[in-house]
Amino acid sequence: MEQRGEGGLLGLALHPRFKENKWIYLYFTTRDEAGLKNQVVRYVFENNRLSGKKIIVDRIPAATFHNGGRIQFGPDGLLYAGTGDAGDSQSAQDPQALAGKILRVREDGSLPPDNPFGNPVFSYGHRNVQGLAWDDQRRLWATEHGRSGLFSGYDELNLIEKGKNYGWPVIQGDETRAGMVAPVIHSGPDVTWAPSGARHYRGSIFFAGLRGQTLYQARLDTAGGVEKLVGYFKGTFGRLRTVVLGPDGLFYLLTSNTDGRGRLGKSDDRIVTVDPGKMGAP
Repeated sequence: MEQRGEGGLLGLALHPRFKENKWIYLYFTTRDEAGLKNQVVRYVFENNRLSGKKIIVDRIPAATFHNGGRIQFGPDGLLYAGTGDAGDSQSAQDPQALAGKILRVREDGSLPPDNPFGNPVFSYGHRNVQGLAWDDQRRLWATEHGRSGLFSGYDELNLIEKGKNYGWPVIQGDETRAGMVAPVIHSGPDVTWAPSGARHYRGSIFFAGLRGQTLYQARLDTAGGVEKLVGYFKGTFGRLRTVVLGPDGLFYLLTSNTDGRGRLGKSDDRIVTVDPGKMGAP
């Protein structure tokens, strides 16, 4: 594993039958004789040790910036991974490249027969996917970082469909183009959410904000849109990396203030528990 810029340990997922097989999946940056790359790797986690390494997806393009960083099993039992464009925006438009994509594979890395391009690619045209969540209709939602630097903004929440092109770098914000899908909601040109991990809860997609330093709630309507966006805890905990719903019904928020971009508090970084019932969630 190699930490470089935004690279390093990017994501973690437990197999749906983890209690029986002890399989844990890691998405991380590493290096071989050909250079820097990202991998999804499966291990056996037992007695606080990792063993039985198996590469699930190899040679995902890596760079100092835009490595993506979310892996998660969907309700179909398949493993999904959000990747970044690794600084090569045009690669996001190539369905045969693994950069700037949402990938989908079986638990052993083999391809589902209905993958649209005969490779791990499930959707394309992404800049930097950071969060994945399924709603109660089994629809996949993804958070994505928009442009950065002097003209930062246009962060996105997308409703993902198999084989669709989500437009980066050709369109952003409310722009449209034939054959491309615009985001369900975006931050606009003057606001940066830097959205990260996401979770569906009672008709809403909740997602963590890094630069936005907020837990966002996108209330979904019946047509697959967002009727309202609400923010909680703005600036209270600093940068928020992800939100998880625990078996106890509480949200677990992970802060990200020790990554060189946050303002450190005495107890950073930390995991914060929040009762969603006391946040006004529907």
